Amino acid sequence: MKMEARILSYIVLWAMIVFLASASDPSPLQDFCVAVNDSKTAVFVNGKFCKDPKLATANDFFYTGFNIPRNTSNPIGSVATLVTVDVFPGLNTLGIAFARVDFARSGLNPPHTHPRGVAYAAFSSQNPGRIDIANAVFGSTPPISDDVLTKAFQVDQNVIRDLQAQFGIENN
Repeated sequence: MKMEARILSYIVLWAMIVFLASASDPSPLQDFCVAVNDSKTAVFVNGKFCKDPKLATANDFFYTGFNIPRNTSNPIGSVATLVTVDVFPGLNTLGIAFARVDFARSGLNPPHTHPRGVAYAAFSSQNPGRIDIANAVFGSTPPISDDVLTKAFQVDQNVIRDLQAQFGIENN
């Protein structure tokens, strides 16, 4: 009898954990939800206030910034223009974001990850984020131990210190 109670408690615990685990954007509750900052005339859905659908206009679903080349005169030679619900209110609840990357001649897009999205032509989350690997590793706060970095990258400690100086917080 004691063993059966233990098994039952494990099953109940497992079921509660499964039902609590969620790793996605919330499902859209409406066909569209134009994000606004006015809480008095809007409904709160998906982390943003929604404009009354009767007041939505075509401009809420139009963004003009992708046609503007950005300044690429930086050490990397590239710049990313992210378009999220914060600059394009019509994207709210659609679960997408867009990016345009401009490259200078011989510019590069440094190694990075999209922790909440998959990059094809658009991101698969309303706010996918972007993490530059070099800044995350060599410019982190608190810093990663020099011993760990020298062992992981198999380089001299002076190289690690040079990289930390280049990608430190004050240089981001």
